[in-house]
Amino acid sequence: MKLNYRIAIFALAIVFGVFYSIPSLFQTQEGKKITLGLDLQGGLHMLLGVKTEEATLSRIKSITASVKHFTDKKDILVDNLDFDESGITFSLLDADEVSSVKKYLSEIEGLQVSIEGEKFSLTLSNEEIEKTKKQAISQAIETIRNRLDQFGLTEPIVARQGEEKILVELAGIKTAEDEQRARELISRAAKLELMAVDEDRNARVYNMSSGDAASYGDLILEDAKNPQIKYLVHEIPILDGGMLTNASMGFDQNNRPLINFSLNAEGAEIFGDFTGKSVGKRLAVVLDGKVYSAPNINERIGGGNGQISGSYTVEEAKDLAIALRSGALLAPIYLMEKRSVGPSLGAESIQASLIALVGGFMLVVVFMLVYYRAAGVIANIALVANILIILAVMSLFGATLTLPGMAGIVLTVGMAVDANVIILERIRELLRDGISMQKSIEDGYSNAMRAIVDANITTLIAAVVLYGYGTGAIKGFAITISIGILASMLTAILGTHGIYQMLENKMKKSKNNLFWFGIKG
Repeated sequence: MKLNYRIAIFALAIVFGVFYSIPSLFQTQEGKKITLGLDLQGGLHMLLGVKTEEATLSRIKSITASVKHFTDKKDILVDNLDFDESGITFSLLDADEVSSVKKYLSEIEGLQVSIEGEKFSLTLSNEEIEKTKKQAISQAIETIRNRLDQFGLTEPIVARQGEEKILVELAGIKTAEDEQRARELISRAAKLELMAVDEDRNARVYNMSSGDAASYGDLILEDAKNPQIKYLVHEIPILDGGMLTNASMGFDQNNRPLINFSLNAEGAEIFGDFTGKSVGKRLAVVLDGKVYSAPNINERIGGGNGQISGSYTVEEAKDLAIALRSGALLAPIYLMEKRSVGPSLGAESIQASLIALVGGFMLVVVFMLVYYRAAGVIANIALVANILIILAVMSLFGATLTLPGMAGIVLTVGMAVDANVIILERIRELLRDGISMQKSIEDGYSNAMRAIVDANITTLIAAVVLYGYGTGAIKGFAITISIGILASMLTAILGTHGIYQMLENKMKKSKNNLFWFGIKG
């Protein structure tokens, strides 16, 4: 026997495969393990819709707040600043300020400005409306994914389905409480707004209708703790959660949970300017349309930091901080379809897949032993190494194994053997032509290489495309196939070749083609 670089690499690959696959195979306490997907361990499947039309209104409202801040900062007198779904309208009291306001508005992307004297009408262009709607969906996907990642769920699947739908799959959700908590975290708008209380009219809030409040440019909002308590606030917010940079759970002096938040530089400036001008008045902290607190402003508040207090449990405060930190949804989402996958169904799937894998594996092993004799043993060693490497790589990266992924492993078994069959048939052809065993092996690998590489590369390209354009389960299939192809190139080509080179002297002395390759002569 003589060692060579091929057998050394192959041996290292086997050690790697055994070491990293053990935690998954034996479910040990330590070590990285493969995560089972929704179809194998059970969980929650949801199809969500996005109310994209409300994203447009949110964009208009944000622009209105920016216009108000700009005119207040520049001491420009504005009359009848108002907005609705169609756009924004306002008038200037000083005609000399028209050019200044016009220049500011020209810098806002997607805004169409119409001016008649001192009266301004602002609308979003059709392109901007479509862009805002698409952005609402993309942002919803990213926000939901961030929230679930921070929630602690393993490998949640969040993907676009069609034009305005979002697919969410959460593996490991087994109790009604976990399901409810996850659904609330996903659907929560987490829209934070700081709004000025209308101190002049707030005393009359209980005798007002929504229409009365709207005539003053106000809104009537309920208290989050006690719906009987109402506040009259100016409809245009001082600032919103788009300027939020961080949110975290904390505790007040009485050890009750609260949420600390920080604003970006622009938000801190607006916050500081407003509080400086509004000493003695109240600022309402509004979250998802409810007032959580309305403290008096005793002095200018700089630094851009604030707090949201309320009757939270620790879990609720943590989830709210996650929702705020990951960003508010630009548009509300709603549940279109929900399915719960029980763990018993997953157990049945695992059992059926294992039967297919073990059954297919054993049939292949027996065939290779009977048909190719010693060469079949070598091919089977490569096959075992191939499966171990697939499991090891998936464990190392914490990949999620789905039912299609298990099908991919079963398919990989056939592909790995296929490469060995091509090589062995080339070797047997050369042996039948009377060529020496050593040269038959080298030429057999050389002749088979092009066919194997071509087949594997085309399959790998298909797997990459499936991963790029597929969702959830399809991605799992693509991952296992891709790892399997690369592993089979290592084991079936480099590994088995190294074993033959190591046994070269023994094969040369025996000259027993029947024993080594299953052919006479």
